[in-house]
Amino acid sequence: MPSDHPRTAQYVDILSRLIFPGQPDDSPPYHENPGNIYPLLQRVCDLSAVELADLLCLADAHHVTVRALEALRRSATAFPGHDRIRSWCEGTLAHEDARITHAVENLIPICAALEAAGAQVAVIKTLDHWPDLGSDLDLYTDGDESTVLRVMAQEFDAQQEPRSWGDRLANKWNFKLPDLPELVEIHVRYLGQTGEQKALARRVLARSVTRTVGAHSFRVPAPEERVLISTLQRMYRHLYFRLCDMADFAILLHDGAIDFSELRRAAELGGIWPGVATFLQLIAEYVNSYGGQLEIPREVLAAVPSHRLRVHLGGKFLRVSKGPAASLYGSQLLNAGRHADFRALYRLPLLPPLAISAFVAYRLTGNDKGVW
Repeated sequence: MPSDHPRTAQYVDILSRLIFPGQPDDSPPYHENPGNIYPLLQRVCDLSAVELADLLCLADAHHVTVRALEALRRSATAFPGHDRIRSWCEGTLAHEDARITHAVENLIPICAALEAAGAQVAVIKTLDHWPDLGSDLDLYTDGDESTVLRVMAQEFDAQQEPRSWGDRLANKWNFKLPDLPELVEIHVRYLGQTGEQKALARRVLARSVTRTVGAHSFRVPAPEERVLISTLQRMYRHLYFRLCDMADFAILLHDGAIDFSELRRAAELGGIWPGVATFLQLIAEYVNSYGGQLEIPREVLAAVPSHRLRVHLGGKFLRVSKGPAASLYGSQLLNAGRHADFRALYRLPLLPPLAISAFVAYRLTGNDKGVW
């Protein structure tokens, strides 16, 4: 679906209402009652086949296909006369379930092979969206790059994708495996848009937890590291949110799974506490605008540089204004100077020219992949 599709705002609204609670936290789960979704079911019934395809394309881009269509399917099943939408949901969900199962089953031997070669590994970002799955499979490892390249080539006949300037700075590689539609993206030893985060990266494995998906168990970051990784991605690199980000972290906030004291210690270590606080505030405000009841501790909100900042729909995604993001970058750089973090001091100044180059490349060619 084109990013300037005239009905994008309508589709984002439908998806948001399907995946967010819409009721106070002390009420029964909103989607247990299919009648709560009935008004949305009627809206979707009014869409043509082409418009349904556009809605699905947007759900896929936001990594909420399973969550949104499961809610819609339950409502369509509960109310007779909606066979068209029920059948559409069931067919799409079956296809998505097969894709996700195949991807997860491919993760198992990759993690095992890296571990056997002495490279500890955690699955990052990818399983945050469960029961949905993103468009690539992200891993973090403390192994060296030669080990990663050897294992992926010899064990899986993986082809290394061309690396952009940003990939090189971030010290990450993308691999294409035979019969696996998703790319495998491996972050090696560092995190951050320029690979500046060394101490935070070490925490990913040191504080990792086990997550069971289906019949399989994976090593994943603890909730605090999940917040840090996504903050780096959303507030310091891409400057936009997907609906899955809102939904994923709404669950952590609702369940009280985040240790805010631990989160602050880690974020200050990497100089990104203002960005973390802003990240959480934006999530709470968006979810609460759809009936949620998320609360952020006052001591966290006190670190937000600008309480006027909101996400806004731009193209397909929920955008963050570049001005506040620039101030977050500045505070990160100042923190690196105060702590004599020479890796960050060397790498972070490379970000502005990289971003400008990506912007120019996109304007000239419509593609910034070689840069960003």
